[in-house]
Amino acid sequence: MAILHPDRLFPADPETRGIARRLYATISDLPIISPHGHTEAAWFAKNESFPDPAQLLILPDHYVYRMLYSQGVSMRDLGIGQTGKIDSRKIWRIFAKHYHLFRGTPTRLWLDYEFEMLFGLDQRLSAATADHYFDVIAEKLQQPEFLPRALYERFRLEALSTTDSPLDSLEHHRALRESGWKGCILPTFRPDSVVDPTFHGFRENISQLGEQTGEDTTKWSGYLNALRKSRERFKSLGCTATDHGHPTANTANLDKQEAEKLFATVLSCKSNAEQRELFRAQMLTEMARMSIDDGLVMQLHPGSFRNHNQTIFDQCGRDAGADIPTAIDYVHGLKPLLDLFGNEPSFTFILFTLDESTFSRELAPLAGHYPCLRLGPPWWFLDSPEGMMRFRELATETAGFYNTVGFNDDTRAFLSIPARHDVARRIDCAYLARLVAEHRLDEDEAFELAQDLTINLVRKAYRL
Repeated sequence: MAILHPDRLFPADPETRGIARRLYATISDLPIISPHGHTEAAWFAKNESFPDPAQLLILPDHYVYRMLYSQGVSMRDLGIGQTGKIDSRKIWRIFAKHYHLFRGTPTRLWLDYEFEMLFGLDQRLSAATADHYFDVIAEKLQQPEFLPRALYERFRLEALSTTDSPLDSLEHHRALRESGWKGCILPTFRPDSVVDPTFHGFRENISQLGEQTGEDTTKWSGYLNALRKSRERFKSLGCTATDHGHPTANTANLDKQEAEKLFATVLSCKSNAEQRELFRAQMLTEMARMSIDDGLVMQLHPGSFRNHNQTIFDQCGRDAGADIPTAIDYVHGLKPLLDLFGNEPSFTFILFTLDESTFSRELAPLAGHYPCLRLGPPWWFLDSPEGMMRFRELATETAGFYNTVGFNDDTRAFLSIPARHDVARRIDCAYLARLVAEHRLDEDEAFELAQDLTINLVRKAYRL
């Protein structure tokens, strides 16, 4: 008995569903481009077998363990934040026992796809089938066709971007380029650790950046030069984009003297919250200025109150699933940056949001006017069938399709990549089919748009 229905996510109306089926048939097997995510270059450089099912599918995936934690399962029992040996089969049994918690969620869609399409499992996961699942997956993970490079090729990946600190040696990216393997694994420049004064070890990070680049990063000019050199190092290994995970979308345009004074203040550890936010705002503008010079595409992912649960942060560290969306003001926040660079056609600035209220009120009107702006796809908590459909409905009327950039999966869970892209392709086909059925779009245009939304827009936006 198959877990997946061939018409999943397609419209219930038979005529519209038929259009969606025809559209999907033309794009289902197109290559996957994953221009933003959190997979590891080391997986592909070393090309070693993935560990057991729990360490592959549960421990790295905050979508999974945040739901379990919300229902009383302890992080310790799931192995999150633990050092030393863990009981992976026990963790898997806990997960299977609670699998019903994921009903109706995108996580359920992704996991069911992985279980059936990758591992041939066609019975629903439950406490009764937990050990069967674990044994089948564990056995397959030891086979050559489940090595990272083989899966990359099986997934029809055309390009896969990682997310990397300026302090990263990028040794695994370098090893991949020297290995002769044909896969395209690209670094992405994520400077949060050296531009956010609240980041752990901020002063030490800036000092390390100076040592790495040979610049005096105690001075504003040397600090900026160090960032430029770091970006060039990333570019030399194929990087095409930067990524910025700021709390807000605020930008600033300080003169040199003001910026120098502010930099000295945040380095002194005597800055207040207002000064730290102003520094982050200025650094977004500086990163945009550098993108004008070096051509790297800029991405902004604001609006997450990270590590909201202090107890979990203390026990498990950063990125343990306790991040909560916040409201964001893009119109006023971005104005200083857009006053400087908003009309630069060579500059590409991709905006994401966790605040859906901004799609039609702020983001679509901004992207529908400024040549530099593009809208990233629904992300994180909005990476769901409903979130994707709402995005199309709210953004298309003002920004159109061609001020968006296709889909990216933003995942740490490598095996979920084809599942996530499949969901996005089905939802786009469902939306396009509705426009055709309502005589708002001709079917030949819908076929063209399906191709554009799947591969053409992402290739263009990320310069791949």
